[in-house]
Amino acid sequence: MTLIKKSEGIYIDDSDNVLNEIDGIIFDCDGVLIDVSKSYDLTILKTTRYFLENFAKIDDSIDIDFKIIDGFKSTGGFNDEVDLTYAAIISIVAAKKLEKDQTNFIFDVINNADSSGILSVEKYLENQVDISDIKKQLSYPGEHHKNPLYQIFDQLFYGPELYQKLFGNSSKFSEPGLIEQDDVILNNSLLEKLQKKFDTKIAIVTGRGKESISYSLKTLLQKFDLKNSVFLEDESRELAKPNPQPLINSIKGMNCVLTLYVGDSMEDFIIAKKVTEFGCKTIFCGIIGTSKNPQEKLELFQRNGAILVLDSINLLPNVLNLE
Repeated sequence: MTLIKKSEGIYIDDSDNVLNEIDGIIFDCDGVLIDVSKSYDLTILKTTRYFLENFAKIDDSIDIDFKIIDGFKSTGGFNDEVDLTYAAIISIVAAKKLEKDQTNFIFDVINNADSSGILSVEKYLENQVDISDIKKQLSYPGEHHKNPLYQIFDQLFYGPELYQKLFGNSSKFSEPGLIEQDDVILNNSLLEKLQKKFDTKIAIVTGRGKESISYSLKTLLQKFDLKNSVFLEDESRELAKPNPQPLINSIKGMNCVLTLYVGDSMEDFIIAKKVTEFGCKTIFCGIIGTSKNPQEKLELFQRNGAILVLDSINLLPNVLNLE
């Protein structure tokens, strides 16, 4: 599959002329509707550092930067930021025990991870070193409301007031939540153009919880088909990406014949392929503009056979002939 640069920020190979047949559109949230590089990504870094310093007693850990985050996400098993945080923590603890360079080692871990996510990381590490102590301390995933890793991550992300509202507990931290640094890309103008083509067949299937998205998108969220949207943080862990069932449910609920699923990760790409195999024909649209390395993500999607990649959701009207 060779993507052709149609114009600035648009890469496409629609040799089968299927884009005009799309009758419904479903969005992932983070990296698509919202740029989370200063919110979720920073929460990963801060949570990792907190646990390494306070649990593992490691005060010289590397920063979990965008290269590491993108590396884990490129494997197709780390759509959940807390999973990624857990993998980073246990990888650095293992590197310390093995007396290996943390940066080199964590990329070795990434290169040996796959779409099974934390299971593949645990297996790789446990073949080299005993990590039972940090695994016991983190007790991850466990129950969301009780697990220490989830608790610290949520407290840093949501801030004391929203954390109290969502979970009914007090936060250890007094500073504003990093959710305040969400950069909303979605706007009314884009939604109005999409509604002219898709009417009510516009939904969201995302790893976030509904309250979290509502806090950032505010009234924009009400313009989606919420009955047929899925907020996976509010669902059982078994439904987490890349499980295709939530997307299948959304597509069937809206009675779509050919759906466009807009995402920014390999999990999103994998889901789109899986739901097509299950009979719900879906085209994946990859978003790369929120990545720190758009060219690398473009090449990742191209290698895996994507037919549509955009810098931003704001280019959708151009591609779908809505302007």
